Amino acid sequence: MKNKIEEIRKEKGIRQEDFAKLMGVSRQTISSLETGKYNPSIFLAYKIAKYFEMTIEEVFIFDEEM
Repeated sequence: MKNKIEEIRKEKGIRQEDFAKLMGVSRQTISSLETGKYNPSIFLAYKIAKYFEMTIEEVFIFDEEM
């Protein structure tokens, strides 16, 4: 699953480490999410979208072919 986390996070001027603390996960988790190596739980996806004041669909791009 692709996402726009890095793009949105950078637009808001938030460092990975700070964002990770806000989300209650490690910086490595945020890095893995941003590179597409890790798919978040629905809870984490919701928490990220809510923090950015967006819908899950605006942050995460579901690719049916994957």
